[in-house]
Amino acid sequence: MKILVSWLRELVDVPVAPAKLASDLHMAGFEVASVEPPPGVSAVRDDAVIDLEITANRPDCLSVIGIAREVATLYDTPLRTPAIAPLPPADASRAGELRVTIEDASRCPRYCGALAEVRIAPSPGWMQQRLAAAGVRAINNIVDITNYVLLELGHPMHAFDLSRLDGHELRVRTARPGERITTLDGQERTLAADMLVIADAVRPQALGGVMGGAGSEVSSATTVIALESAWFEPAGIRRTSKRLGLSTEASYRFERGADVEAPPVALARACALLEATAAGRALPGWVDAYPAPRERRQVSLDTGRVARVLGADVPSGEVIRILEGLGFDVRVRQGVGSAHVASAVNRPADAATETLEAATLDVTVPSWRVDVSRDIDLVEEIARHFGYDRLPTTFPTLETTPAAPDRRLERDRLVRRLAASAGFAEAVTFSFVERQAALSFAAESALVEILNPLSEQFAVLRPSLLPGVVDAVAHNRRRGQDDARLFEVGTTFTTDGGERRSLGLAWVGAGAPGHWSGSGRAVDFFDMKGAVELMASGLGLLVEFTPADRPFLVRGRAAVIVAVAGERCPVGVIGQLAPALAAAREIPAQAEVYVAEIDLDAAADLAASPAMFSSVPPSRHPAVVRDISIVVDDTLPAAIVRGTIHAAAPATLVRVREFDRYQGKGVPDRRVSLSYRLTFQAPDRTLTDAEVQRAMTDIVQSLVTGHGAVQR
Repeated sequence: MKILVSWLRELVDVPVAPAKLASDLHMAGFEVASVEPPPGVSAVRDDAVIDLEITANRPDCLSVIGIAREVATLYDTPLRTPAIAPLPPADASRAGELRVTIEDASRCPRYCGALAEVRIAPSPGWMQQRLAAAGVRAINNIVDITNYVLLELGHPMHAFDLSRLDGHELRVRTARPGERITTLDGQERTLAADMLVIADAVRPQALGGVMGGAGSEVSSATTVIALESAWFEPAGIRRTSKRLGLSTEASYRFERGADVEAPPVALARACALLEATAAGRALPGWVDAYPAPRERRQVSLDTGRVARVLGADVPSGEVIRILEGLGFDVRVRQGVGSAHVASAVNRPADAATETLEAATLDVTVPSWRVDVSRDIDLVEEIARHFGYDRLPTTFPTLETTPAAPDRRLERDRLVRRLAASAGFAEAVTFSFVERQAALSFAAESALVEILNPLSEQFAVLRPSLLPGVVDAVAHNRRRGQDDARLFEVGTTFTTDGGERRSLGLAWVGAGAPGHWSGSGRAVDFFDMKGAVELMASGLGLLVEFTPADRPFLVRGRAAVIVAVAGERCPVGVIGQLAPALAAAREIPAQAEVYVAEIDLDAAADLAASPAMFSSVPPSRHPAVVRDISIVVDDTLPAAIVRGTIHAAAPATLVRVREFDRYQGKGVPDRRVSLSYRLTFQAPDRTLTDAEVQRAMTDIVQSLVTGHGAVQR
C-alpha cells in the first residue's frame, strides 16, 4: 500500500519528517518496503511516498484513512475523517430508474447503489497526482473517483453506464452454466456456476468484487451512471480470482475482508466528490439492500491479563487511549464503575497514569477490524502502540512440564548428523517443482498438481527430493564446485502415498580426497552405498541392496534399498543418475552423479533402537582367520554371497569381509573372482583347526550348490 504523506496530513497531524514516520510505523508492526519521493520530485523532503507491505490480516490498513488512524494513535493526535454528508433514507430495492435484486445473500449480504448524471472529462490534477503516487493510472473523472474512494477509504466501488444495462437492473446472482463475459481488460472469460456476477436483466455485466465488464463500461458518451458499493463474502472472491488468474485492487481487498458498514459511506463520499470536482451530481434516492444487518463483535478484556501477557504494567488510561484511538468502543464493567470512559480528547492529562484494579473492559470491535475476535488480539494492539521496545525481555514462567519433543523431529536431527558425518552438506530446496522434472522421477498419476501455480517452474508438489537435490548439485558445479555432496531432509507428496518424510542424497566428483601421491578417484556406486549403510546403521536398520530398474537411474548401477527386519521391506533407491537427466542440468557426461533416497517414515517403522554399546563382552579366546577365493557370475550381488556364507556357517563365524574383486586373465568371461576373509571365534573356548575346516567345507559346498561357484 503506497501512502502519500501530504494526503495523510490532511487527515492527521504528522509531527515528524517522512523518514521518521516510516521508522515509527515500522516500530508499530508495519513492514516498510521503501520511502521514495513523490512522482516528479527528485528527493524526499516534506513529502514522500511510503510503501507499506500490509499483512493479509489487516485489510483495514489498505487505505489512507486506515493508516491515518494508526498514525493518530501513534502520536496521540486527533483523526480528521473526510467530511461526508449523510445520505437520506434508502430504499431496499429501487433508486429512480435503477432496480437492485440480491439473489444470493450469503455471497453478497449488502449492496448499495445510486444514480448520477455525469460529464466525462479528465479528473483534477491533484486527484491524478495522488492516484499516480499510489501506482494507479488516471482514466477519466468517474473512474478516477471510484479509485480515489478505494484508496482513501479502502472500499472498492464500480460505475456502470446506465444506458447499457438492459432493464436498468442490477441483479446479484451466481453465473449460469456456459455464461461468458468480456472484462475491462479485454479478455473474454468463461464463468463457472459458483462465480458471483452482477448482471442486468439479460447478461452478466461484472464479476462481483473482482472486475467490471466491458459491456457496461463508462465511456465518453456516458451521461448517467449507476454507482455500485457492496460487500462480498471473502472466500468466494478469492476462489473466483484464483480460478480466473485475475487479481485486482478490488479483489485484493474483498478477499481479505472488507468493512460491511463501509458501502453507504463510500457511496456518499463518491457522490460528494462528483459535485466537488464538477464531474456530475447524484440523482435523488439510493438503494441499500441489506436484508440481515450484522452486529458488531463484543470482546471482554481483563486489564490484569495485559500485564501478564506483556510482562509490563501498561497504565489503564493508556490501554483505553490506544483502543479508542484505533476505533474500539470501550466501557469499564468493574473497577471504576459502569459509566462509559471519557474519550481520549476529553480525558485529563494525567489519565494515562490511572490504574484500574481488577477492571474488565467491554470492548466493541469496529466493523473494519475483521482480525479482532479475542482478548489476545486486543493485547496485541496495545503492545504495538505501547511500544515493543518498552517491553522487558523476560522468560515466561513454566506452569506445566514441557511436552516431549516429537520423535520425528529427533529422527530428522539424527539423520542430519549422520549425513553430515558422511561428508554431505545440507541443501534446502522448494517443495514445488516443474512438472517435467517431477515426471523424470515419478509417474504422472502420482503427481499432486498446484491449482494456481506461481509459474511453470512450481507446477506440482515434489514427488521426490531428488529433482531439487540434483538441481542444487548442478548449481554448485556451475559455480566451480566440481566436488559436491549434498543431502536434504524434507517432505514428498504423491497421490497414492500422501505426505512422506524422506532423505535425498546426491554425490558428484571425488569419491576420496585428493592426495599428492595420486590416490584421488571419482565417486562410484560403492561410495554412495557405504554412505547409505552408515545412515541406516545409525537409524538402527540392517539393509541389503537388490538390483533395480528405474528410468532415472543407469541400468546395472541401480538398486533398491531393502530393510531386513523380520521381513524384507523396500525403503529407498540408490544408483547412478541417468546421463540424459544429468545433461539436462548441464552436468557433463564424464561427471557421474550418484543419488539415493530413503523413505524415513518407512525406515522409522522398521528400525530397532540403535545399539550404542555392545551388551556382549569381547571374547578372551583367539580368533581364526581363513581366506577363500571363488569364481561366480559377475551379475551375482556380493550381498547374496555373504548371505549364503552366513547361512552355511556355524555361530562361530563372527565376520565376513570382501577384500578383493578381480576380472581379467585367468577368469572366464562374464565371471568374477571374489575373495573373502572369514573370521571365526567362540566366546567360551579356543576353536580347533578341525572345527574351522568343517565349517569351511560346508561353506564352499553351499556356494558351489547355490551359485555354481568354483574355488580358486
